[in-house]
Amino acid sequence: HDRRRQEADRANAFRVLPSGIGTFEGLFETWTWCELGYHDKPGGLLNQDGYYDAMLSVLQHSVASGFMGAAQMALIEVGTDWRALLGDLVHATGFPAPDLLSQI
Repeated sequence: HDRRRQEADRANAFRVLPSGIGTFEGLFETWTWCELGYHDKPGGLLNQDGYYDAMLSVLQHSVASGFMGAAQMALIEVGTDWRALLGDLVHATGFPAPDLLSQI
């Protein structure tokens, strides 16, 4: 928890790539911190090849069931193209997008 808090303090944004349980924990922890007002940094979820489709379905079910609001879902940008998602996160931080990004 302390390590993740230090990472969060130093980060300008959060991005989640397809991975395992530690990444899931990090996603939900930083997402919760945003909801609680501990930070206002943008977060992005790369749903490459539908990796997070099942999880997103459960989250949407939570919204439909009234356990979570649409505003909470809006705290995480979901994208399938890493270049576009990265560009969106950079833009959301208020930093100008580097020219290098368009060359990748």
